[in-house]
Amino acid sequence: MGFEELLYQVGGFGPFQLRNLVLLALPRLLLPMHFLLPIFLAVVPAHHCALPGTPANFSHQDEWLEAHLPREPDGTFSSCLRFAHPGALPNTTVGREAQNPGELKSKGETTTVPCSQGWEYDRSEFSSTIATEWDLVWEQKGLNRITSTFFFAGVLVGAVLFGYLSDRFGRRRLLLVAYVSSLVLGLASAASVNYVMFAITRTLMGLALSGFTIIVMPLELEWLDVEHRTVAGVLSTMSWTGGVMLLALVGYLIRDWRWLLLSVTLPCVPGILSLWWVPESARWLLTQGRVKEAQMYLFRCARLNGRPLGENSLSQEALNKVAAGEQVVQRPSYLDLFRTPQLRNISLSCMVVWFGVNFSYYGLTLDLSGLGLNVYQTQLLFGAVELPSKLLVYLSVRHTGRRLTQAGMLLGRALTFAIRLLVSTETRSWTTALAVIGKGFSEAAFTTAYLFTSELYPTVLRQTGMGMTALVGRLGGSLAPLAALLDGVWLLLPMLAYGGVAILAACTALLLPETRKAKLPETIQDVERKSLQEEEMQIQN
Repeated sequence: MGFEELLYQVGGFGPFQLRNLVLLALPRLLLPMHFLLPIFLAVVPAHHCALPGTPANFSHQDEWLEAHLPREPDGTFSSCLRFAHPGALPNTTVGREAQNPGELKSKGETTTVPCSQGWEYDRSEFSSTIATEWDLVWEQKGLNRITSTFFFAGVLVGAVLFGYLSDRFGRRRLLLVAYVSSLVLGLASAASVNYVMFAITRTLMGLALSGFTIIVMPLELEWLDVEHRTVAGVLSTMSWTGGVMLLALVGYLIRDWRWLLLSVTLPCVPGILSLWWVPESARWLLTQGRVKEAQMYLFRCARLNGRPLGENSLSQEALNKVAAGEQVVQRPSYLDLFRTPQLRNISLSCMVVWFGVNFSYYGLTLDLSGLGLNVYQTQLLFGAVELPSKLLVYLSVRHTGRRLTQAGMLLGRALTFAIRLLVSTETRSWTTALAVIGKGFSEAAFTTAYLFTSELYPTVLRQTGMGMTALVGRLGGSLAPLAALLDGVWLLLPMLAYGGVAILAACTALLLPETRKAKLPETIQDVERKSLQEEEMQIQN
């Protein structure tokens, strides 16, 4: 008897699983609010050089700026330069400094110098961001953009750590570690006194949050039967969509970056309390030989699902037999992902797919410029389009399978990039529509990737495999903001990079085995045995 038969006895989908889905919705709700936080946290508002000696209650602001600041080719005032000698103000009296003829700019003199006394920012929309806090503009503007790269570098490292440790010490225990460390580091980040402290705490924050990305989905799926795995997997990702839309509302209501960061961190407190009711994975407990604990959770599942069982139904002797067949890898290793042919194919292919999914997703999501909408409208629209994309994923994976859905969504994403290359940037409506459609395809590819990858790896290596693929995926996410800088070489180069990687990932997804209507593999032997059976069926056909 395998675990699927045990799950059938206690109920593979009922109140127990629904409660589990609700309790684990919070970490998935928090993830986008941190991953996409730079959209509001690192905004660079309109700014110009701080001009000393500005008269109080001066009513001719434009004339004053005209006399002190050069204009850019597009007609706006320069944000990084000022005139070495300010010009005269026509028909106005400004004060002693402006009245001194020796300090006036002559008609032929246009010497400009960099801002030497800081900047003045337009605070009408954002009262404070990290850019205005530490003047991350001009020569320091790269530090503002690289903050996201630091964060995703932390997520990358955390994916490896949490993937291995949760297979070694359990899903529930490591989820507690992720909650507590996220809370502490979030508070420390909001209290940062300088940019270095902020960069370090945000990097560590990314490491802590990666535990949510690695643990939550497998912990949900390992309590679900085959029939309901798809619908539950898609429903659980709805909380991510809720987080994307909620971030637009929170960002609109809170315009100070410290309070904004604090508001998306404090929900970790109820999350820590909710772990009292979150069960450990009985699948994992049996692979570790912890039969009594697995028996306790199975009885709890049966009781809540209304499946009364006798004492002999889940006897320790029966569970010992199940555990004996599944105790193959006591201490998981990342090398185990590449020891056998089929697992090696799965691991390498998933790494390419996850890189492509993350690279194209964050390449679009973190850059909301040029769409003709303000940042709040765009964020809300990007969140709303994820709802129909989830429905599309649900229908597609049920009827065409995981593999074709994954490849099709990535190809659809690449197609929107290609069309945007052909559309003039002046047609804002078309650009916005293509960006929204592309966001829908990107989210659909992300949803499929989580569901598909969780079903490919055996229970004894599921978290380890998720950690390895997520590591490469977060590498794609960390490179996505930097790829946007390629527009300095050629304006269309970022689009070509995002689209090209999406096409490569789509082709690689076709190399993976299909998992629709398949039982979750428990051991490495299950994966290899399934591969041999598929090859024999292909030969017979």
